[in-house]
Amino acid sequence: MTDAAFSLLPEQNPDVTEVDVQMSADGVPVLMHDATLQRTTNVADVFPDRADNPVHTFTMDELKQLDAGSWFDQRFAGEEVLSLADVMDYVHPHDIGVFVELKNPPDNPGLEQAVSDVMDADPRWAEMVADDRITFTSFDQDSLKRAGRLQPDVPLTWVSSTVPADDVLADAATWADEFGTHYRTLGGQADVDRIRATGMRVMLYTMNSPEVLREGLDLGVDAIITDFSGALSALETGEDPLPQANGIEVDSVVADPPGSDLQPETGEHVVLTNTTDERIWVSGYYLNDAVINTLVVGQGYYIDPGAELRVYTGPGTNSSSAYYNDLGRNVLNNTGDSIAVHTSWNALVDLYAYT
Repeated sequence: MTDAAFSLLPEQNPDVTEVDVQMSADGVPVLMHDATLQRTTNVADVFPDRADNPVHTFTMDELKQLDAGSWFDQRFAGEEVLSLADVMDYVHPHDIGVFVELKNPPDNPGLEQAVSDVMDADPRWAEMVADDRITFTSFDQDSLKRAGRLQPDVPLTWVSSTVPADDVLADAATWADEFGTHYRTLGGQADVDRIRATGMRVMLYTMNSPEVLREGLDLGVDAIITDFSGALSALETGEDPLPQANGIEVDSVVADPPGSDLQPETGEHVVLTNTTDERIWVSGYYLNDAVINTLVVGQGYYIDPGAELRVYTGPGTNSSSAYYNDLGRNVLNNTGDSIAVHTSWNALVDLYAYT
């Protein structure tokens, strides 16, 4: 997360925010989701010979030289890579909790100790721990156990992409407080009940569309990870989760077409439709998945009432019903993801989940 992202938290009003923590080469816990820096910084410009290198091979001073905002939008040019020590400045004044995800522990030896040292150096962390607003989370059981020994008052959430057998859950319950899994692989209420039977709380990730969020609420789970906490809060209070919706919606996603995902003319794409009775200008609209891969709609595009526009990742011939981003890489997740549709003025008009 960056300063701009953290600054949105008060208006989104989440209970907690998640930060992905890795190590710099000089032992500083830094906030970075990906294992490398290529997608979300200008590392290829600043350190062209090291563009493919992992995050943990860069010192904090080197990371501070990177622009972590322009990849998303030029409005955020100059956003810096932040460290874990920066987090309290953003969350503590608003009483927002923090899920500290320990990322790639095998590639970041000493990560748990470095995180613990940051917490010990700032009394605000202890205050938040006492208020039950800090949680360690990871896919790596050993890393979580190490973190728990260093900070025994911090709850632990073990995350797995699927719900394991009862004996594995029972073992996890001897050291973890919560179990998190992907909502798509959850076996409904039966799996929720199996997890709860061990005494662990239940967390689901990453739920973004209103329909999926409603499913999570109906299951009565203890925590929902979402990129759109405002939509979740609206559903909880009976309000409109998409108050800026204008009738442009995702009709479908073709994430895994026959053949190559990036084949010319017929590769992976998102189908937008106009559900109103008026023509809508959609140039500059942008579509984000859950990790902010972005597709855009080029200049000169309308969608007529009831008509469709196909927005492609790969190459092709632009037409009135198709726009090709030609990104040079596939971005749509073949096993399911979510798509957020924004206008050129950054209004969120649709959230769509696909499998």
